[in-house]
Amino acid sequence: MEKLGLRERKKQRTREALIDAAQALFCVHGFEATTIDQIAESVEVSSRTFFRYFTSKEDVALALADDQITAVLEAFAAQPAGLPVLTAMRTAAVEVVRTYETDARFNGLQGLISANPALTAARIERATARFDEVARLIGARMGVDPAADPRPYLVASVALCAVQTAVVAWRAAGDQAPESELTRQAFDLLSTGLDYPAGPTVTRR
Repeated sequence: MEKLGLRERKKQRTREALIDAAQALFCVHGFEATTIDQIAESVEVSSRTFFRYFTSKEDVALALADDQITAVLEAFAAQPAGLPVLTAMRTAAVEVVRTYETDARFNGLQGLISANPALTAARIERATARFDEVARLIGARMGVDPAADPRPYLVASVALCAVQTAVVAWRAAGDQAPESELTRQAFDLLSTGLDYPAGPTVTRR
């Protein structure tokens, strides 16, 4: 991996400082009450500098979530070529989510998103916006063109749903079950197929 130059490292530190400052202020004042000026002032930069890194307050709030998606896709692309697509995606997702579980900043973000319906919706929307990117990576692993073969888009769709289902289950469990374990379970269910047998007839009264 190529090392970042001094300028790039400085930019990365500023970006990280803005994320940290934003999360600290969100915890104290709440997302809605926190202003961009407050975030910038905490890092001793101007609001103009803030907008060099982020387009909005929502953007900085979800930066770590965006980074997590990028990390999953990079880990997926790096999986051994012979692995089937769902196996490769499950391995990548579980590894990355497990890493983020130890990040206090990310855990704080999860709580922030859970408490804010607008951020919850925005996170889903931002993940969905990368749908084509996911499908292209899956198509490359399968050796097919997503424009001609619908399977990569189908896999991308169910994979995104699996991850989102794990997040919802993690919150419903009161954070008792690790999100990485729920992610693994969701992919395991997908890999066994969804054509479940019909159950016994339920008598309605």
